[in-house]
Amino acid sequence: MTHRGSRVLHVGSLSRVEGEGALYLGVHDGTVTEARLNIYEPPRFFEALLRGRSYTEPPDITARVCGICPVAYQMSACAAIEDACGVVVDPVIRDLRRLLYCGEWIESQALHIYLLHAPDFLGRASAIELARTHRAEVERGLRLKKAGNALMELLGGRAVHPVNVRLGGFHRAPARAELLALTEDLRRALDDAWDTVRWVSGFEFPDARVDADLLALAAPDTYAIEGGTPTVLRADGSKDSFPVRDFTRRVTETHVPHSTALHSRLDGRVHLTGSLARFAIGGARLSEVARQAAVEAGLGDPRDGAVCRNPFRSILVRAVETLYAVTEALRIIEAYEPPERPYTEVPPVAGVGHGATEAPRGVLYHRYELAADGTVLSADLVPPTAQNQGAIEADLRRLAQRAISEHDPDDAELTDLCERAIRNHDPCISCSTHFLDLTVVRTSGRTTGGGDA
Repeated sequence: MTHRGSRVLHVGSLSRVEGEGALYLGVHDGTVTEARLNIYEPPRFFEALLRGRSYTEPPDITARVCGICPVAYQMSACAAIEDACGVVVDPVIRDLRRLLYCGEWIESQALHIYLLHAPDFLGRASAIELARTHRAEVERGLRLKKAGNALMELLGGRAVHPVNVRLGGFHRAPARAELLALTEDLRRALDDAWDTVRWVSGFEFPDARVDADLLALAAPDTYAIEGGTPTVLRADGSKDSFPVRDFTRRVTETHVPHSTALHSRLDGRVHLTGSLARFAIGGARLSEVARQAAVEAGLGDPRDGAVCRNPFRSILVRAVETLYAVTEALRIIEAYEPPERPYTEVPPVAGVGHGATEAPRGVLYHRYELAADGTVLSADLVPPTAQNQGAIEADLRRLAQRAISEHDPDDAELTDLCERAIRNHDPCISCSTHFLDLTVVRTSGRTTGGGDA
């Protein structure tokens, strides 16, 4: 429906994101007054689902939250429950968990780079269309994804919703020969990851900047993946960190009318988690080859304090992280000797435990309260996309306002810009249908008469 001095635009779908949502953009006299990322999928009540279940069940149940990053949910669940029970797993088990997580990083980041994000930079509407003009590149992305899936299948039992993970470790640990059999494909994946960095570094990136606080895990001796200390990098450059047990004291969730997902704030402020935050906070802990890749990609050397705040350039960071995950997988496999037992016993204890790991899209936090017999009394899951909603909305307002101020794009161009802005953050709304309704309301304070047109 169109009114004199105003316009309402409905766009049927946003492709190349995981999940179901809508965007409302309000413009009055050339000023963006509101940008809302509406998440309208029905809530799935995983936290309520877990109450009354055995403490051994959350790793398997929460893996079903996401088909793209189930390992993240399993590892955060294991970390939190083991924390509640006061158990520290064997170092070899920790390495196997990191290796499994590397597999997820490889397959998820490759999926995003090649099938979801790259088409934006090459003027293609879909990965299928991209394959018609860049077949070799798409095949390379699929090879990378396959290499990550192979790690997940061997360690997790299958690539989607792994079944070999349990509290304290794994039901079965692989033989050394089984892991070594993956090294040839991983070495090919290393070449493919390098080619990915070089390929995406040739894209053209619009100017943009995220001014939100950044939140990522930090580990003293390595790039944080399967654990670490929550660390904040403020927009003014200051840093602070806090224990995982204080996560929900610092990151608070609130209901908003336009979303079935909770909105999160860090100390009351909008924040961003994910690749940009990880690189800014922990980039100095990347391997030498990954730091070299970051420099070659134009990101700078993180040892010198390089920080990337342009969300369009997040694809560069993801490419560097993919290469890092491949090198980590090769390093862990080379040093691997099977543990005496594939898991550490985790007897039930009454208590509260906290765990956080780095899903490809950012920090994923779990908290569980257990009864003495191991019954789950309460559960709290804080996913990265819920944390990033505020930053995504701020991006939308900023980018749309600049475009309107500079050249007042038509609805089709503005829609394309908004879709790109959302995909920059690789949101996993819930891993269901791919759908976005975009509503743009343009109004004017001028009275011109007339009624509905």
